[in-house]
Amino acid sequence: METFVVRVWLPDRPGALGQVASRIGAVHGDVVGIDILERGGGSAIDELTVSLPDAGLVDLLVAEIRQVDGVAVEDVRPVSPDRPDGGLAALTTAATLVAAVPAERLTVACEVLRTLLDADWAVALCMDGPAAAAQAGEVPELEWLAAFLLGSEHLGSETDHTPGDLVWCRMPRAGVALACGRAGRVFHAREREEFRLLGGIVDSLS
Repeated sequence: METFVVRVWLPDRPGALGQVASRIGAVHGDVVGIDILERGGGSAIDELTVSLPDAGLVDLLVAEIRQVDGVAVEDVRPVSPDRPDGGLAALTTAATLVAAVPAERLTVACEVLRTLLDADWAVALCMDGPAAAAQAGEVPELEWLAAFLLGSEHLGSETDHTPGDLVWCRMPRAGVALACGRAGRVFHAREREEFRLLGGIVDSLS
């Protein structure tokens, strides 16, 4: 069996998710996990973990799901079959952060948050200058990132003026701003809240 995460937009109405699950079953797929990433404005964004007997069925799977009225497929990506569900993954990440050696906690935070969010990069950016206290992946130019985060803070919010492919939070006790980014997929409400809460755990341990 091959395992994929399918991110879908669907009408927030009774039966819509059941119709999607029925279409997945029509191509011999099995829904083994569901995470609700965001709800509002009459729509929901769900992340479905789906097992398929053959990776060659992905295109047919997407075509079937799109037959449900009002449903759109945002993204499909392969994952490990032993990938934990969203809630357990967040708890595992929190436990790892708490258990980390203090001197290495920012490095561990960048690594595990990048993994949790399927991000391309993560960085703990020093607040007193454009330097990285820790990082994972290929981080953008630090001078640009520092200027952007500073500008966003002056506008009064860490989220309202942040592009969809970036998530960040200020960690005043640690003296850094923690940020993650990924290309091609936006961060939705649940992911942003998980990131903010986990960043708060790291900061409280500083």
